[in-house]
Amino acid sequence: MKYWNLKKINKSAFEKVSPLPKSLISTFGKFKQELNPNAESEALEEFRISRYQTVASVKYLLVIIITPIIINQLSKHFLFGPTVEYFWNKNQPGIFLNESQEERAYIELQRYEEKLNFEILIGKFPNLSSESMHYKIQEKALVIAKEYSKESVNAIKNILADIFSTVILICMILTGRRELSILQSFMNELIYGLSDTAKGFLIILFTDVFVGFHSPHGWEVIIETILRHFGLPESRDFIFLFISTFPVILDTIFKYWIFRYLNRVSPSAVATYHSMNE
Repeated sequence: MKYWNLKKINKSAFEKVSPLPKSLISTFGKFKQELNPNAESEALEEFRISRYQTVASVKYLLVIIITPIIINQLSKHFLFGPTVEYFWNKNQPGIFLNESQEERAYIELQRYEEKLNFEILIGKFPNLSSESMHYKIQEKALVIAKEYSKESVNAIKNILADIFSTVILICMILTGRRELSILQSFMNELIYGLSDTAKGFLIILFTDVFVGFHSPHGWEVIIETILRHFGLPESRDFIFLFISTFPVILDTIFKYWIFRYLNRVSPSAVATYHSMNE
């Protein structure tokens, strides 16, 4: 029985989408099911299959999300961390990995010096000599150097740990194609089973967040965070070029998906989307 269930689930994962509206197909299906003498047993069997599909999809989704995160953190702190720190402290290649880190460190030290001068002028440190002031600035420079040296080491750890966890994730996907097909079927049923209003709302939410008029600021923050995560230079030219091209490409792909698939599967959802967007 379990083998038959899995076979039926795998078959449903590769079903082609009908050009007819799902509501019309559902109405004819319900009418035909009511005339079927074995409707009760088939409904119970479909419920068991649906429950198994839901449980298997949720388990697999949690596994492919949580497992790479755990492997990433464990490998970063216990596998690559001690090795990178050993060679970094042994060879002492420097403090900064790129010019962006250098500029941020200089700006931070300059702001501290300006803040110290301001506090002297307002009388917060009336008896502070030039030697004491130089010592405070030097002490702050050492603190900044330690912070950016740690940031450089963490960037190297992030690169190694992310590559390792990505390889693990790819291996999990390649070895779990049956579970992936079940998850794909479950997600298709979940998405296409939504009401037209819910589909239109999700479409508008997605487009406004990722390709809306205010999305460039969010993309700028995301790209800067990713570049800093891997210790790469935060080139403003690259960031602005990415912001000016990638959302446009994403918007084109999204419109093609609406025209190619959604307009055929659920034309009423497309009409609802256009009326809500207006």
